[in-house]
Amino acid sequence: MKIEGVILDWAGTTVDFGCMAPVKAFMDSFAVNGVIVTEEETRKPMGMLKRDHIQTMLSMERIAAEWQRVYARPWQPQDIDSIYSSFEPELLDTLAEYTKVKPGVLETAVMLREQGVKIGSTTGYTDKMMEIVVKTAAEQMYKPDCWISPDATKGMGRPYPYMIFQNMMELKLADVRQVVKVGDTVSDIAEGNAAGVWSVGVIDGSSVMGLDKENFEGLTEYEKDERRDVVRQVFLQAGADFVITDMTELPVVIQKIQQTNG
Repeated sequence: MKIEGVILDWAGTTVDFGCMAPVKAFMDSFAVNGVIVTEEETRKPMGMLKRDHIQTMLSMERIAAEWQRVYARPWQPQDIDSIYSSFEPELLDTLAEYTKVKPGVLETAVMLREQGVKIGSTTGYTDKMMEIVVKTAAEQMYKPDCWISPDATKGMGRPYPYMIFQNMMELKLADVRQVVKVGDTVSDIAEGNAAGVWSVGVIDGSSVMGLDKENFEGLTEYEKDERRDVVRQVFLQAGADFVITDMTELPVVIQKIQQTNG
């Protein structure tokens, strides 16, 4: 069965090596609200709608306990709004600086289109954020056939499957078995699995690895491979059907799927 569509994530998958843009904004917005969070804690829910991301962080045992210590009460729903009100303007101010297209993406997109594969995309960003990302990516010649944010699915982003289904409607894709979802977070894998499409995790430049391009390139090949093995296991444990080192391996995976999928 031929793969008709590929749905790609944005930050950490096709742009923003290491998915760096949201991390600092999340950490700073918690700090402004009196609670210090770590990068590891910040990255765990990565890929979710940003308000859901904040809520998930507040629900983490250590962060919830720290909030209780600072405010002498448990966190409440209005605290999500307070943190988000700091997060959104900082992210919007810096987002354009973190939209460089990742290596191999442009070449892979050309190859997929030559094979008649449509390219959609989902994201944890809002429409307002995506206006910046899409514009800057297009200036670098990366332009998927469509993009869907949680704003288009009544705020029901990952791990819900609805952004994928919305992509399928836009691209006129009839069968989930002919669709591949690619992303760099556990939330991406969960989204793909919930939709019943093929789920693929990408390692290099992923949020799971958590290294920007400079720090990644500063590693020895042995160190890179060690980190890749860790990330690969995270994706496989999350239920990924395939894991690729970088986007250039995606066409080979699609070929494998087509061969094994009749």
